[in-house]
Amino acid sequence: MGELIERWRDAADAAGASDPPGAERAGNRLLAAWQEPHRHYHGVPHLRAVLDVVDRYAGAARRPELVRLAAWCHDAVYDPRAGGDANERASAELAAELLADAGLPAEVVTEVRRLVLLTAGHAVPPGDPDGALLCDADLAILAAPPAAYDRYAAAVRREYAHVPDPAFRAGRAAVLESLLALPTLYRLPEPHARWESPARANLTRELATLRP
Repeated sequence: MGELIERWRDAADAAGASDPPGAERAGNRLLAAWQEPHRHYHGVPHLRAVLDVVDRYAGAARRPELVRLAAWCHDAVYDPRAGGDANERASAELAAELLADAGLPAEVVTEVRRLVLLTAGHAVPPGDPDGALLCDADLAILAAPPAAYDRYAAAVRREYAHVPDPAFRAGRAAVLESLLALPTLYRLPEPHARWESPARANLTRELATLRP
C-alpha cells in the first residue's frame, strides 16, 4: 500500500497541501476506508484502476492533481445500505474535511468536492474536462471484456447481499438504464472511441439478465 500512499502524497503536494502531517493522516484515513471488508468491488483495486486511468489521460485535464484527489475521495464513504446519492454526498463532505485538514487551499477543496459529487450520476456538463476525466475513469470498468465485467457485476451483487433478489434486480436495472440513457458514457475522445461500444454492450447484456 506504500505505493498508493506515495501517489496520494504527490497529488496533495501538487495541489498545494501546506500541512504534510495532516496530508499524511488524510491519506491513511482514506486508504483505511478503501479497505473496509464489505467492499467487494468498491475497494483498493477500484481506486488503483481509477487512478491509473486518470494518469493515462491526465493531459486532457486542466488540473489533473485535483482529479487525482477526487479519485481518492469519490468512494471514500461507501455504505451499500445508503439510498440515493447519500454515499457521494458523504464522500464529498469527508473530502472537504480531510483536504482542509491537509492545508489545501479553499478553492481546491471546493473543486474536489464538486468533482466527487459528479460521480453520483456521471452527468458532466460541456467544457468540464476534469469532471469528464474523473467520470470516464470511474466508469472504465463498464468497457471491460465480458468475463471481467461479469466479475465486476458479481462483486457488486455481493456488496448488496442484504437486498432480496427481486429488489436488487429492480434497483440494479434502474442504475443500468440510467447509464444507458446518458448521451455518452465517456466524454474524452480516446476513451469514447475505445470504450463506448463495449460498455453499452455489457450494460445491455447485464440488463437482459435482470428482467423477468
